[in-house]
Formats: sequence, structure tokens, C-alpha cells
Amino acid sequence: MVGCASDPAPIEQLRLTEQALSQARSVGAAEQTPELMQAEHKFAAAVAAMKDEHYREARLQAEQAELDARLAEARVLNEKSRQELAELHRRIARLREQLGAFQ
Repeated sequence: MVGCASDPAPIEQLRLTEQALSQARSVGAAEQTPELMQAEHKFAAAVAAMKDEHYREARLQAEQAELDARLAEARVLNEKSRQELAELHRRIARLREQLGAFQ
């Protein structure tokens, strides 16, 4: 089935998806991160659909891949924030112990 005029090639969406994948990797999403794996699989499907001129399917897959990549990024950033907060709590507790020793 050839793409029709109402479904233009989703070139911009593919670019946005590539950026989202790159950003997720840059913050530390590993290849084993489930959301990143899903995003890469869907992006590959989008590229394949694009080559076959199935533009609607390409757009849908690329949009889903972008959202999965953004979710992977958010999960990584959330985990990093959680770890930083836990470290701050440990430091505060240590300072309180030190201050208690001086009283």
C-alpha cells in the first residue's frame, strides 16, 4: 500500500524521535532499559514503514518511540534524583550526629 497525500512523510517526527533517543541515552538510559528498548524497536519499525512509504504507520511508530524514549529519560532522571536525595539525607544525618557529639 503506497502512502497517500493525506499522510505525508513524517520526516520531522523521525528527527524528533532520534533526538529523544539520543537525549535518553545521554542522561544514562542503557540499552537494557525496557522503555529505551521499546523505543528503539518502534523507531526501527518506523524507519522500515517509511522505506515502504507507509507514512501513517511510520508516524504512529515514531510518535510512540518518542514517548517511550522520553519515558526512559524521565525514569533515569527520577532515579538519579532519588539517589541524590538519599545521599543528602545521609549527609544531614551524619552532620546531626556530629553536632550531637559536640553538645
